[in-house]
Amino acid sequence: MNTLQLILLLLGASVFVVALCRRFKQPPVLGYLLVGSLLGPHALDLMRTDARAEHLAEFGVVFLMFSIGLEFSLSRLYTMKRIVFGLGAAQVAGTMLVVMLIALACGYRWQLGLALGGVLAMSSTAVLSKLLAERMELEAAHGRDVIGVLLFQDLAVVPLLILLPSLSMPPHQMLELVGLALLKAIGVMALILFFGQHLMRKWFHFVARARSSEIFVLNVLLITLGLAYLTEQAGLSLALGAFVAGMLVSETEYKIQVEEDIRPFRDVLMGLFFVTIGMKLDLDVLLKYGWAVVPVLLLLLVVKALVTGFAARRLGTTPGNSIRDALWLCAGGEFGFVLLGEIGGIPPHIHQVVLSTLVLSMLAAPFIVQLSEHLVNRLAKSEWLLKSMQLTQVAAKSMATEGHAIICGFGRHGQFLARFLQQENVDYIALDLDPERVRKAAAAGETVVFADATRKESLIAAGMMRASVIVVSVADVHGAEKILHHALVARPGLPVVVRTRDEGDFERLSRAGAAEVVPAALETSLMLASHALVLMGHPINRVLRHVQKIRGHRYQMLRGFYHGLGDHVHESGEEPRLYSVLLEMGAKGIGETLEALALEDLSCEVTAIRRRGIKAAEPSPESRLEEGDVVVLLGLSADLAAAEQRLLRG
Repeated sequence: MNTLQLILLLLGASVFVVALCRRFKQPPVLGYLLVGSLLGPHALDLMRTDARAEHLAEFGVVFLMFSIGLEFSLSRLYTMKRIVFGLGAAQVAGTMLVVMLIALACGYRWQLGLALGGVLAMSSTAVLSKLLAERMELEAAHGRDVIGVLLFQDLAVVPLLILLPSLSMPPHQMLELVGLALLKAIGVMALILFFGQHLMRKWFHFVARARSSEIFVLNVLLITLGLAYLTEQAGLSLALGAFVAGMLVSETEYKIQVEEDIRPFRDVLMGLFFVTIGMKLDLDVLLKYGWAVVPVLLLLLVVKALVTGFAARRLGTTPGNSIRDALWLCAGGEFGFVLLGEIGGIPPHIHQVVLSTLVLSMLAAPFIVQLSEHLVNRLAKSEWLLKSMQLTQVAAKSMATEGHAIICGFGRHGQFLARFLQQENVDYIALDLDPERVRKAAAAGETVVFADATRKESLIAAGMMRASVIVVSVADVHGAEKILHHALVARPGLPVVVRTRDEGDFERLSRAGAAEVVPAALETSLMLASHALVLMGHPINRVLRHVQKIRGHRYQMLRGFYHGLGDHVHESGEEPRLYSVLLEMGAKGIGETLEALALEDLSCEVTAIRRRGIKAAEPSPESRLEEGDVVVLLGLSADLAAAEQRLLRG
């Protein structure tokens, strides 16, 4: 198979499988692993393990380590030091120790056990961070614990990449090589960090003066691969150099731009890396050693869960959150594959069993997370008491209020709304899941409590039966739907106002029962237009009437937009778009009225008709189409195609 055929096969299979993963809300990582395992030499044998692909895949790890370096911040580490260097260090060290003891009990060398412990100690940053974000639990107590442990694991990869390759050597030679490698690492990093920060800032200033995005991207690639090459020449890993490069760039003001520029390279090459890992998964060996894979998988989940839960409990975490931490972090991760490739002298059957275990554990991770709350409620009896105490605090805050507003989410928008309500002498109670934000705001006198607004009990404790309105200030569609459901069931007449990012979820939330849906993108456009018109000399009263008219029609005049090449499909599905159809000679729609064409039956709306350069803003059902008309339609892409067919060909 030549290079072009290899690339086409990989791209075609990856697009199909990753699209399926997106459809069923599974991490893309799992799709790439599945592509590699199916197309590899041990399954369909459409693509043999190829040195070219593996060489490219190495750069995926390079860019991943660069991204982690960008996130590396001394200030961030300091604020999370108890979690990162307490719970994180205990989890990694404890897992390595237990796995080493199990390996010794099974008759293997301690070096192999320690190396496998490092491999299995890793958890998936890609999978878990995505799940935390989707479940709105990044700021929850267990979310902060999970992120802190993942951060330590990412940092631990650097010394493990130095240590693991030498563990297969004799003890005296191993100590000599590890000591030399550490000295080299310290020397290279000290040299780069001491001289590099000043040089890096000056170099980026020089590149930025060119005002060229092309040169900027090329420079990012040069810095990343250049420092990776330097560390490789010093006898260290490519990944270490990329990590240091990320650290240097993170100290400059160009960090955010670099992060955006590097993402496409990182995602594509990381996808290729996971494909090559999947290719190594031998299904025959998996079936042959299936008796070993299943027990090892269960042992991995149990050992990591016990180590993490015990460490979290010893560090003062509540019983419920200790169990959550244990369940979230018990599966394997992508860096386990990276470290597994660095172990020398590992028997092939053990390599396959560990590889299969990591893949299966990552497949199981989302399902374990889904079951975590149920297991916490079953195993942690104090969890009910803690939740009762939280609800009591919420009820105590809202007890004296009547006709108040309940604000779900106390971020920037929630706080601005609270200030506005205070100026109008309107009582409110805000619910938020960020303990630090709640603590600071409550200390300043704000009526805010720590509670999950998507739970019916929290809303009732906040006085939902006495409130005048509920405002969902967080742009979370799934959470908003839960709140709407609870409000409609408990008190059907209570108005709920929901904020959303754009009009993509407008109809969905309206159907769910929202009294008003406020798309942030449309409101921003409305404010921009009104300010621009006033500054252009238009009478302010006319502008305000126009704004009120648009809001009165629930943004109908602003809905939809013409999509371009740079526009992406909305996360929750396709959103309505505008599309124009020119009626040339012979078009079947010429001479027909809009009522006769019945385009609304196709779920399409005619928003305007442009005739001889004049636009009719609100066409009526009696409007008759003429040759040369441009009909502007609003709808989904499939419906727009059907409407265009009816207009042009009947």
